Amino acid sequence: MDISEYLKRINYSGEITTNIDVLNRLQFSHLITVPFENIDIQCKAIIELENSYNKIVNNKRGGFCYELNYSFYQLLKEIGFEVKMISARVFSNENNEFGPEYDHMALITTIQTKEYLVDVGFGEFSLYPLALELNIIQNDPRGDFIIEQYDDEYLMVKKMNKSNTFSVEYIFSTRERMIEEFYQMCKYHQTNIKSHFTQKLICSLATIDGRITVSDKILKKTKNGVVSEQNLKNEEEIRLILFNDFNIKIPPNLQLPVKKCRDRQNRLL
Repeated sequence: MDISEYLKRINYSGEITTNIDVLNRLQFSHLITVPFENIDIQCKAIIELENSYNKIVNNKRGGFCYELNYSFYQLLKEIGFEVKMISARVFSNENNEFGPEYDHMALITTIQTKEYLVDVGFGEFSLYPLALELNIIQNDPRGDFIIEQYDDEYLMVKKMNKSNTFSVEYIFSTRERMIEEFYQMCKYHQTNIKSHFTQKLICSLATIDGRITVSDKILKKTKNGVVSEQNLKNEEEIRLILFNDFNIKIPPNLQLPVKKCRDRQNRLL
């Protein structure tokens, strides 16, 4: 890994030391430059997690949680942070239950004995790392968060919703995981028709004052709390938006199978 190329990719400049200020800035820079996207899945291209750095840095693409957090893990490790991959189970409002183990990848970074939940692959989540401190409301530009004990094995992270109550995002164990342990669920989310990633195109990026998302044929922009939507007519318009707003150029030989289907990933919007 070339650290300088990665930092250039996420438009990061400044000191490179293993303190919380640098970690904050690295996560923020990553989130506002590298989109969450499932384009390869929609185009039936095989995702290999070991290729995440090349895809994100050299090819200037985004990815979904396994790619984004694994690549960020490698960067933090290379810089010198004490960091580990962890497994998370995402809460589904549809089924009112948690997904299986390895449903999501997140990271835990330790700085001077203090642990932080780091996640650059979960859509509209915190812009900055969350301290692993229980039952304390943590303020973030993207909302208020709280981490609670779920049971003997899992912790639970919640986010304040529009009704001023906390909604569950996911549960996670602090146990360190190896990349190979995520292979099976990564393949599932790429290929299984029940996976929300196979249902439709999603490309989403945090901005300084909001978020921009393409979900199937809908372009949604949020700026300072004001939401605007635009219907995209065809694949040509989608490709243009991906290039202009996300700096993603799709090779002409890859056809985007644009579908009409129900949104099952509202947290990305």
